[in-house]
Amino acid sequence: MLSSFERRRRCGRKKRQTFHTTPAMISLSSAALILIGQLQPQHQMGVYARLADRSRIIHARTNGASRRDKNNLPIEGAAYWLGVNSPDYLEEQKRVPQSTRALKKNSDSTGSGSSTPQTVSKDIFSSNQLNDGSSFTDNFHHRNLGQLSGCCQTYKSYSAADLCELYGQDCQSGDQPSHDSGDGECSQEGLSFIGISFSVNTAKGNPYSYQLNDQFPMENIIDRNYDYVMSMDEDGWLVGGGYKSFDYSGKMPYIDSSHTELVRIGSMDANKGGTSIEEVYSRMSEISFSPISVYPTKVEGGGGHHSGDNDEGTPSSDVTLKMNVVETYTQSGNYGDYETFLQNFFNSFSGAGSCMDDDDTDPHVSMSRGVKFKSSGAKYNYLMSANLEVAVWQAMYPKGVVIGSNGYASFPAGSRNNKQYVGYGNLYFFFDRANITKAFRANRDLSNSEKSYATLYSDGYAAGYYKSVTTVDFDWQGSHDGGDDDWEHNPYAWNAKMAMHDMTDGWDLPPNCNQEGETFFGIPLSTKSDSNVLATSIFQNQFDFARLMDNNYTYVKGFGTNHGWLVGEQIGNGVGSIVDKDTAHIPLFYTGTTNEDQGGISLSNLIKVARKIDFGTLYIKPAFVFQDDNGHLKLQFEADTSSALAYLYDSLCKELGIAWNYDTPYNKAGVYTNCAMHAAGDRAKYGCGPDGSGSGGFCPQMTIAYSVKFASENAAAAYFEMANNYVDYWRSLYPSGVAVGTNDFCQDGGGCLALFLNRYDAFYVFAPNKGGSWVEYGGASLAPTISPAPTAKGGCDNPANMYLDKCMMKKRRPKAKAVVWDSLGTVGQFSLFLLIFMSATLSVSIFLARARKKRRPGESYIDFFIRDATKRRKGKKSKKKRKKRVKGNLDLEKAMLEDGEKDSRSSRSRSKSKSKSSSSRSKSRERSSSRSRSHSKNTKSPSRRRSKSKTRKQLV
Repeated sequence: MLSSFERRRRCGRKKRQTFHTTPAMISLSSAALILIGQLQPQHQMGVYARLADRSRIIHARTNGASRRDKNNLPIEGAAYWLGVNSPDYLEEQKRVPQSTRALKKNSDSTGSGSSTPQTVSKDIFSSNQLNDGSSFTDNFHHRNLGQLSGCCQTYKSYSAADLCELYGQDCQSGDQPSHDSGDGECSQEGLSFIGISFSVNTAKGNPYSYQLNDQFPMENIIDRNYDYVMSMDEDGWLVGGGYKSFDYSGKMPYIDSSHTELVRIGSMDANKGGTSIEEVYSRMSEISFSPISVYPTKVEGGGGHHSGDNDEGTPSSDVTLKMNVVETYTQSGNYGDYETFLQNFFNSFSGAGSCMDDDDTDPHVSMSRGVKFKSSGAKYNYLMSANLEVAVWQAMYPKGVVIGSNGYASFPAGSRNNKQYVGYGNLYFFFDRANITKAFRANRDLSNSEKSYATLYSDGYAAGYYKSVTTVDFDWQGSHDGGDDDWEHNPYAWNAKMAMHDMTDGWDLPPNCNQEGETFFGIPLSTKSDSNVLATSIFQNQFDFARLMDNNYTYVKGFGTNHGWLVGEQIGNGVGSIVDKDTAHIPLFYTGTTNEDQGGISLSNLIKVARKIDFGTLYIKPAFVFQDDNGHLKLQFEADTSSALAYLYDSLCKELGIAWNYDTPYNKAGVYTNCAMHAAGDRAKYGCGPDGSGSGGFCPQMTIAYSVKFASENAAAAYFEMANNYVDYWRSLYPSGVAVGTNDFCQDGGGCLALFLNRYDAFYVFAPNKGGSWVEYGGASLAPTISPAPTAKGGCDNPANMYLDKCMMKKRRPKAKAVVWDSLGTVGQFSLFLLIFMSATLSVSIFLARARKKRRPGESYIDFFIRDATKRRKGKKSKKKRKKRVKGNLDLEKAMLEDGEKDSRSSRSRSKSKSKSSSSRSKSRERSSSRSRSHSKNTKSPSRRRSKSKTRKQLV
């Protein structure tokens, strides 16, 4: 007799659907559910989302029948395989809480057809369900709500223009330049210029920065430790050495680009009124100029950027070092050296491109942009400290100083076989802010007294000046520095919407966060860049974003920043934008600084948390191209609040978001941050788009370019029409979205997540469905080596173990010779090389001396060397034979010599003389006399040997 529970188990899947229903409904439940499933619209999200390219497979498997089987489960995906293969699937479903099943039913019945967000007072993702010690993944067994294969079904039939209107954006008009050059023939703005470089190479900066300035230690006037500054734009400090790749702040890893611009060349495109780079080189080579001296006046803040985040936020501004050009008189008594240079310059460039400025530029050094200080008091203290350093420089160089260095450098950076002495008084051609391509030397070197004066700091004579200068005796408070009202950053004015940030401005930081950071989780989208200077990692081949670039500048006239197209700038671009590699990406979650001492979270802890998040394949779908309120050109992706991307955003907020409005984060690793720009209670449904409320930080966008300036209103409209035509093509190509990837990157279906150090560098990659993670940095992919165990069978011969520490060390063990050579160090290697060189020169000297002494007349050195070498070999062989004969019984040998040496040798000599005399009777007297001389020689040698043997015997 079977129990009721066993009978229910034998009923299988049909009884599973009748669980928690009334007995009267049991017999009709299956038919009713199937009928409801057929009547429901196909735009539902959640479990029923459909892949863009799966229809042919489903059709083949079902022979054209219904796309569902196995009791209405999806034909692919984890839910399908759980239902088919897992015998405990029913019991696991029975243990799902009632509230979870209710939400499932709610989401399935509601769908996503409504453009208004669902009004749920407290969903199951709320933080109070995480306070019981369980993690997010524990509340949802195997991501039953996250089996999302595809996205964006609701607005599948919408065009880019329709979606642009639905998202509340303007896709027809764009920004134009606020001022014109005044010359109608110039149709393109440009940033190239002639100037003086103040670049330094410091321990905390980028190791590839130039050392072109031995006079002013620029690192002393920046706040790298964030004692006064709260945040800056993504470039950070432009002076003081640049940034390393793994800086806590996540700033762009550029070299030091500090400079003062003297003359703006402008556009480099001759077809648009610019001046080609070849023409600049040619005309500059004709100009003779004396070394130019500069004098620092003050560091000031103000101008430039003001807060673009919100009208009531912390104000932002630029920080600038003001400079004066000191007029010297060395060439003539009537005109100064700088005035003579300007006159010669404009005379030489007469008739050049019309985009060139007609006058010199106000000398200054841009130190940083979009700077936000912690308070007005912090701003005052910083400027006071920086100007005290400037006062020291003024005391050290009261008459100004010629900028230069005693080192060597290559222009452009990294070019081989082009290293040259830097010297003093150079002018440089800057193709862009960070790229010096040519150095122009002054017409004379510094005199001894001038060089001694210019090297006071580098020669170590600055200590006395730092000790004596204790006050600032010049007026450094400008209208923006001293006239502002007192203010202080209010961290509690932070809100989740600030995650939608202008990267050309500083962040408003949340409470308990003392340092900004640009690190974030996102989707990498870069492809091969047109730049052959920088290698670009290829993360996807589904979209060609180069189609959205206006490389011919048909529509775009210029940019408001030094950055051009962020999806891969070209070398030799006419506007002089920084030549970056392709940095296309979709930022999803900004984690902030990686400095734990300043309230952040380390990279290793970020990786720990992300590895444990079980997210589905990330599908994305382009929506439209538009220009935002900050003037940035962006590609909007559909913000599907029920997609795997939205699920991942919710998970990151729950586990890494900051505590805000009674919501607190929780993760199993127990690591948190105060510097994330997302709240723990934020959700995708609070983000942008028709399905979001517009109060959160979920809004998948890709920035194409910063601060784009269109040539005209018509040009802007034409560009947006062109760009959105491509977007419509992509939407038709991937109607349900696409999981990006390549055959080499994220090859198992695509849809990976990446941890970015900054916009420039993707550092770590996470595959969906916990499919693994690996290091992806600097264009190379390498699985991390974190543990020597556990291992698969076969040891290091098994490819599965190739990335373990033990196997990596075994396969990549260096040769013994290389280890010994490296162990010598630089000094040891040089000493060994010097010893070999000295030995070789000594051997050559000895050979030449020997050759001069023993060389025959007319014999070459080579012939002598061969003769001398062969002669020495024969001599060595005869010596060896003698040594062998000497070995043995010396007494017996002596006795034999005493008894028979005299008789045998005399008999041999007599027989020889007889034979010679008989055979030479018929020959001439000269021959006989020669024989007699030879005979006398032969008879003389035995007597010498006998005398030697007698002396030996006497000694014995």
